[in-house]
Amino acid sequence: MKKTIFVIGAGKGLGNSVAKIFAQNDFRIVLISRNEKNLSNYSEEFKANGFEVYTKATDVSDFQNFKKTFEELIQQYSTPDVLFFNVGVTVADKDVKLSPELFSERYKTDVISAYNCIELVNTKEFQDKKGTILITGGGLAINPYYGYLPLSMNKAALRAMVKAYSPILKEKGVYIGTVQITGTIGADEKFAPDNIAKIYWKLYQQKSTEEIIY
Repeated sequence: MKKTIFVIGAGKGLGNSVAKIFAQNDFRIVLISRNEKNLSNYSEEFKANGFEVYTKATDVSDFQNFKKTFEELIQQYSTPDVLFFNVGVTVADKDVKLSPELFSERYKTDVISAYNCIELVNTKEFQDKKGTILITGGGLAINPYYGYLPLSMNKAALRAMVKAYSPILKEKGVYIGTVQITGTIGADEKFAPDNIAKIYWKLYQQKSTEEIIY
């Protein structure tokens, strides 16, 4: 029976590249993002390559509706074997006025959404499957920069969340891991999305550490 990965934050770049490498290894993929039109295009691309793909448009930061959507996805496609969280507001803040409201909104999207996904997926069925949770981290968690202040803070919070959750989830048979991506995705060959996706696949296969700094 095929395994399933839920890709939360599907999109051109890392989200779809990680989906592709799992699909190439006989996973069926469920792509999740806010833009239904984009998801339709992604679906056609994956199907053209012979991959089993499904899509769902939803806003991960709308917690009440997302919970309902997540439960519906499990009913349709079963509890996933892997959940990949790839959501984050990655724009620079040089032309944005920082405010408490902006920090709060970004934290809700970047961090609390990840927490919510972890809690929703961590069911008895997921534990029985020895499920895997993969989180997109960033080098800003290690080397923060004021020009990306909210993102620096949020990536640091995600890193702390993974480290805090890891021993708790491990007791239940669940693995959680993150890749701290220390460069701009797509800027050069090293940080090409397909090459970063290979690191996620390595993390999934080996599960020997909760973090890879790449």
